Amino acid sequence: MAGAGKRPPQGGGRESAQAPCPWRLFRRTQLAASRRDGLGISAGLRLSAGCNGPTARRWDRGERKEESVSKPRSHKRQRQEFTDEHSDGLNDEENLLFSFDSNLSSVSTVGEVGIIESIQLKNFMCHSMLGPFQFGSNLNFVVGNNGSGKSSVLTALIVGLGGKATATNRGSSLKMFVKTGATSADISITLRNQGRDAFKPEVYGDSIIVNQHITLEGSRSYRLKSKSGTVVSSKKEELLGILDHFNIQVDNPMSVLTQEMSKHFLQSKNEGDKYKATQLEQMKEDYSYIMKTKENTSLQIKQGEERLQELKQLYNEKRQRYKSIGYVNEMRNHLEELKHKMAWAVVGEMEREIEPIREGIRAEEGNTEKFDQKLEECQVKVNEAEEKYKTIQEKLVTINEEAETLQPRCILLKADVQARRKAVNEAEVLYNRVKTELKRLGKDDEQLRNRIEEMKNRVSVPEKMEKQRKIAQLKEKLQAFHDEEVMIGQQMGQFQQAIYKHKEEDAKLRREEGDMKQELDAKQKQLRELRDSKTNIFKRFGQHVPSFLEAIETAYRQGRFKRKPVGPLGAFIHPKDAELSLAIESCLKSLVQAFCCDNHSDEGVLQQLMAKHYPRGLRPSIIVNKFQDKVYDVRHRGVHHPEFPSVLTALEIDDPVVANCLIDMRGIEKILLIKSSRKAREVMQSNIPPRNCREAFTVEGDQVFNRRYYSSDYRRPKYLSKNVEAEINHLESEVANRKAQLTACQRHLYSIENEIRRNEDHLHRHRQHQKELQIKIRTTKAEIADLENTEENQSVDIRILEDVSEENKKKMESAKKEMQEQSRRMEELNNILQEAEKSFEEIKEKIHQVEEIAGPIKDELSKADSEVENRKRRWQHYEDRKKEHLACIKKHKELLAAKEKELEEKTAQARQIYSERIEVSRTVKSLDAEMNRLREQINSEKNQHGNREEIIQQFLDAKERYEDANIKVKNLKRFIMLLEEIMTQRFKIYRQFLRLLSLRCKLYFDYLLRIRACCGKILFDHKNETLSITVQPGEEDRAALNDVRSLSGGERSFSTVCFILSLWSITESPFRCLDEFDVYMDMVNRRIAMDMILKVADSQRHRQFILLTPQSMSSLPTSSHIRILRMQDPERGQTQLNFHNRNEEEEDD
Repeated sequence: MAGAGKRPPQGGGRESAQAPCPWRLFRRTQLAASRRDGLGISAGLRLSAGCNGPTARRWDRGERKEESVSKPRSHKRQRQEFTDEHSDGLNDEENLLFSFDSNLSSVSTVGEVGIIESIQLKNFMCHSMLGPFQFGSNLNFVVGNNGSGKSSVLTALIVGLGGKATATNRGSSLKMFVKTGATSADISITLRNQGRDAFKPEVYGDSIIVNQHITLEGSRSYRLKSKSGTVVSSKKEELLGILDHFNIQVDNPMSVLTQEMSKHFLQSKNEGDKYKATQLEQMKEDYSYIMKTKENTSLQIKQGEERLQELKQLYNEKRQRYKSIGYVNEMRNHLEELKHKMAWAVVGEMEREIEPIREGIRAEEGNTEKFDQKLEECQVKVNEAEEKYKTIQEKLVTINEEAETLQPRCILLKADVQARRKAVNEAEVLYNRVKTELKRLGKDDEQLRNRIEEMKNRVSVPEKMEKQRKIAQLKEKLQAFHDEEVMIGQQMGQFQQAIYKHKEEDAKLRREEGDMKQELDAKQKQLRELRDSKTNIFKRFGQHVPSFLEAIETAYRQGRFKRKPVGPLGAFIHPKDAELSLAIESCLKSLVQAFCCDNHSDEGVLQQLMAKHYPRGLRPSIIVNKFQDKVYDVRHRGVHHPEFPSVLTALEIDDPVVANCLIDMRGIEKILLIKSSRKAREVMQSNIPPRNCREAFTVEGDQVFNRRYYSSDYRRPKYLSKNVEAEINHLESEVANRKAQLTACQRHLYSIENEIRRNEDHLHRHRQHQKELQIKIRTTKAEIADLENTEENQSVDIRILEDVSEENKKKMESAKKEMQEQSRRMEELNNILQEAEKSFEEIKEKIHQVEEIAGPIKDELSKADSEVENRKRRWQHYEDRKKEHLACIKKHKELLAAKEKELEEKTAQARQIYSERIEVSRTVKSLDAEMNRLREQINSEKNQHGNREEIIQQFLDAKERYEDANIKVKNLKRFIMLLEEIMTQRFKIYRQFLRLLSLRCKLYFDYLLRIRACCGKILFDHKNETLSITVQPGEEDRAALNDVRSLSGGERSFSTVCFILSLWSITESPFRCLDEFDVYMDMVNRRIAMDMILKVADSQRHRQFILLTPQSMSSLPTSSHIRILRMQDPERGQTQLNFHNRNEEEEDD
């Protein structure tokens, strides 16, 4: 059947999508050509055009059932009679139109392939369970009221056989067909698979079961089963092959016409869709397929010509072998000569190998003196460096002892200065207070004298007495103000001293707080790195290290490094004993984070990468050391102790490059690890240190030398700890302790700041009070002065004033003496303070000088220590080189002796083979290769020569294959020429066949319309592949033909039935389905349409018809070829719809 996107033939017993075998196509074409002449025009048309799918292709295989068709001439004559005589020739025309179907029905009464045996639905649309429906092989009516599931069966047929959801006009997506509340839907369709045209009958049997599963997401899957229920395939391609084999296209309205399509099919504006429904387009596609096959055959001819060249080459080789049997003796003689040359070539090569060894030994023996000279120079430099180190160390010890003796004295002097300064401040406060009192007394004395003189000159004694009394009261008040001022001054001094003390303590605490924060940040950073190292071990060495290592890997893949750098070194070493982790880390120090490069070029590239990933000042060191695949042999120079391991033996090192780097840079083979500090002192200092032992480290990380001991700054290992969880817990506790200490410090700082603020507030209030007192003092003094200066009429008791004056003078004398005493005491205290400060500054200066002297000496000592180590390492390096040099000389001498002995043996063997020496210029390898080649050729020729008949037979076989292939290629070329001629002839017949089929369809359509006294036309446009229809109710002579859209519903339904039956007369399909074709017809039109369909179905019993209608169909005749499936209305809660079969007990004929 024609349709969009014609698929190439598939399935069992049919042509595959690839080009068929040229010989088979040639034989089929010859068979078709022979039948064309003997079958008449109609048979020739079906053969040439591939008329109707697999039925037409069965003609080519010689398997087509015999059919008869009226000659085209009769169609033309009958059409003329119909046009001229109208109704007079209807019976003859009817017999003509149905003659083809009657003949076909007589050949096969039951459909064998492609018809639908049963359908079953589950959770499809609104039905939980529907079916199974058992269909008859000829005419089937599915009747029932609306909602009973008739259209669901037709929709399931389209979807279940691979049709799109839009083709059903019931939904735009597959998920819309899943019943509400269900998660999926299932469709099961059984197709008949019997007879000669069955699809893979040996696999599927007599039936093919197509199961489709639709999910709520809109996806679907297939399961193709045999009649026994065995799953054969789940691929859609297999289903497409079955449908193509059975000529089933569910999206073609001629196979399945839905209710919606039946309403609009006749009046559709798209005339191309109507043309496609005729299946005429398929004929054209079949011709295109044949032409494509012809092109593929031409391509195979070209490939055959290439294969022909290969066979020709093989034929020439066999012929050459046939001629080469006489070369064996010549090759044997040549092989004997090569044996003689080979024997002396081996001797010559051995002599050439021995000579460089001798030269090398002589050169190496000459270099031994250089190593001795280098060792002597290095030993002298080591002695000088050790002497220099010893001198600097003694100097530093002396300076440190001097600094230690000065420190206690400095502390005492500082305390003494602070005490003296406090005493001076107190004496100064007392002196100022006495001085202020003396000044006040002097002023009072002068005022009293003046007052006495004034009062002596006054007459009124009582007034003078009153005035004297007021002055005395004011003076007492003034004295109280002065006393209060002195007290406030003392309190202000105390407050100032307290503020000074608290500020010093505040500054100290702030420094401690900063140190605590810095230490807390470092601990938290280390804690984060440790936590990150649980997922990435390299993060323990810094957050930026993983990205830096990725950059190294990228640069290495890009070819920027000659050898990939190794690092950080700490990631490749693992302590065997976890307790020694701190000791090893204290020993290696910054080497744990270092990187190692093979050469200086790689070092430069690594420096560039470090500049991008490491902060300035925090870049690890880069060590350039030639990479080797083996760890140095340090057994003769390493330390060996029966109880304590060296750093080298205490480590598991993943990479020999890392081990060699640590040996060269730190000498880890000479460093002992001793857990106990006491034991370390005994081993290194009490007795002579073990041989080759340079230093030792304790479990606390302390460094122990022969004559000195350094405590470690490390408390716990940072990089080499095995138990990360324990380290994390320890760090978490330390962080918690630091936070608690920081909180306590901040609280203390807060309390001190509050105390400073309180003292400053007190000081401020006292100052305000002091100012107020000073104002009161000045006011009181002014009042006294006013009283003393005012002319009073009353007399005053002069004697009282004189007594007060005398008492004031006594106080002045006492104040002067006290002031002199305080001045003297203050001077003494100042002198003592100056002497104490001078002594303190002198001792501080001495300590500073000692520290300034000790700093460079420490740096110098460190450099001297490094110089000693470097010179010892250099001496050891040359010592090792000398030993390796002597071992190499010994090895070469042994090799030379073995080679000379082997040379004597080879020379004796050569003389046995050929007594005279032969000078050979070729290499042993080339001679050996040629000898092997000759041996193979001789053996091959010998074997062939031993079976001469086989060589001759191979030659004859190759010649026969070549000649046979040459004939086949020529025959294929002739076949292509013949095929072109046949296709030209058949295309002419194909054009005639199109015209005959169009005429048949037109006549059938016109005949069926005239049953209801209507007329109409079908216009074919084969060039543009369109089909148009016009229908007019009534006679032709009464009205012009109109478009079908102007018809009533019943007329349109009747016209649709006529049009479909007309198309059925020229198309083929194993089954035909119509949904509610008679819904708009009146009883007369329905009866006529039903009679036409029954007549067509009866005449085409090899096809299956499935008609869906809401009518009861009770008027149908009883027949074994008619099956009525009556649907029941669904009840509430019903999960499965039952149906009644009119002929349940009848079997298909």
